[in-house]
Amino acid sequence: MNEILSRYLPRIDFESYEDFYENYRCNVPDDFNFAYDVVDEWAKLQPEKLALLWTDDTEEMKSFTFTEIKRLSDKAANALLSLGIKKGDVVKLILKQRPGVWVLMCALSKIGAICIPGTYQLTSKDLEYRCNIADVKLLITVDDKDLLESIAIARPSCKKLEKIAVIGKTIPQGYIDMRDEIQKAPENFTRIPTATKDPMLMYFSSGTTGMPKMVLHNHSLPLGHIVTAKYWHCVEDNCVHMTQTDSGWAKFAWGKIYGQWLCGAAIGAYDTEKFTPKGMLDAIQRIKPVTFCAPATVFRYLIKEDLKGHDFGFIRHTSVAGEPLSPEVYHKLLELTGLELREGFGQSETSVMAAVFKWLQVKPGSMGKPAPLFDLKLLDENGVECDEGIVGNMSIKRAGKNMYEDKTCAPESIPPVIGDSYFPGLFRGYWRDNEVTMTCWNNGTYQTGDMAWKDDDGYLWFVGRNDDVIKCSGYRIGPFEVESALMEHPSVLECAVTAASDPFRGHVVKATIVLARDFSPSDELIRELQNHVKRVTAPYKYPRIIEFVPELPKTISGKIKRADIRKKDGS
Repeated sequence: MNEILSRYLPRIDFESYEDFYENYRCNVPDDFNFAYDVVDEWAKLQPEKLALLWTDDTEEMKSFTFTEIKRLSDKAANALLSLGIKKGDVVKLILKQRPGVWVLMCALSKIGAICIPGTYQLTSKDLEYRCNIADVKLLITVDDKDLLESIAIARPSCKKLEKIAVIGKTIPQGYIDMRDEIQKAPENFTRIPTATKDPMLMYFSSGTTGMPKMVLHNHSLPLGHIVTAKYWHCVEDNCVHMTQTDSGWAKFAWGKIYGQWLCGAAIGAYDTEKFTPKGMLDAIQRIKPVTFCAPATVFRYLIKEDLKGHDFGFIRHTSVAGEPLSPEVYHKLLELTGLELREGFGQSETSVMAAVFKWLQVKPGSMGKPAPLFDLKLLDENGVECDEGIVGNMSIKRAGKNMYEDKTCAPESIPPVIGDSYFPGLFRGYWRDNEVTMTCWNNGTYQTGDMAWKDDDGYLWFVGRNDDVIKCSGYRIGPFEVESALMEHPSVLECAVTAASDPFRGHVVKATIVLARDFSPSDELIRELQNHVKRVTAPYKYPRIIEFVPELPKTISGKIKRADIRKKDGS
């Protein structure tokens, strides 16, 4: 019996998906704090329990027990207090996958400060925007040369930024050596009272349209990710789980800290400076995860490699999220490795909303069935639930099971909780932007803006963002179904499907394609791709326009910016 998990789940094991969906419950205490109640408790209960197994491009390996994470996070909490950080202050972390990111996220949780993870790909303009809109008081970064240059450019314009600390060998003049601060800090730390409703973590949205929004979570978020880790990732107690992502993305919260440590699993971390398929394959062989998760892009690149000679026998469960999975990638990975990908769906605003949970058969291309607690529905523009086969807005209704009650008034700087109830794992609102927050809430229902349809078995199929759905000659065409068809062709490495203006049809389908190695653009290839789409999906969906490009416009999180393509095309 998992001693930690059993404190929050009245029942852990379920006989079927239906049993899980109807009977899963999560107890949310009023004063839950992940760092104290999970990390420190594992250190107390099982002092030698493995928490983190780390490697990098030099093939160095490090391991940390929960006792070590507790000791280091206590010292880091004292160091933060000595730097003037207190409960409610905002601290930005740009730490790649250095071990310090786990230590500092726990330390910030312990003192009740708000953590904003960020990616090392941020430019000076990105940093200035984020620091100012969030009132960042302290920035802690790795000693990346380009990143430090961007920080130096942005710093004079960051009005509330008081201090910058660096983890690494190169500490610029005027910056704080964070490792030194932690090393000299005392180990004894007295618990600072926090409430579950207190703000804990913020992520900036991907910004595929408009400026990124600040997605605010409170201390209940880790408990929401029990479903993510236990029933979708299928992590195992005392086994290593590996999700490949930078610490700046919400996928880190999904797969590299909260639910996994609640379930007693160790985290496998590959701290790479630049993704390469070979580097990824070699890191997997060193870490030997029992469960593995990565974005679809990683698997797309892996199946293009020669996988002979690589042993994957230690992996018992694989999952994928972050972007829709093409059925072709699923089938090819299964053929080459025997690994079966189980898709999951969610947002920076949520924990897992739908997934191919362990009881379900895989339908390649489907995101599976709804997670419990959220009461996920597909709603039309009038808020009416859609029939099977009809595309609707994926929405979380307020009337769910065992919701966390939060009827108190929030501090003035924090938006109020939507409605009179709260789910563990659901965001609290877009910080300092009540207007935007309310636009996605309709009569107490959170409308995600992601469109999907449900088949007669109850499986959900992703169509696209509501802004991305193409209306052509009276048809509604989801970009993902056309992209999936194109991805089956060996010439296509990546693609984005958008609407292009047409004087007769209003809009037509356009495909912007990055070709795989050994393929070159030609009129013959365009006709071949168009005919291929006509064969594998409804003929009216084929792309009348195809453009070959060296790369697709993407956000710094790697999501395709279809809005940029539409803007360039004048659509």
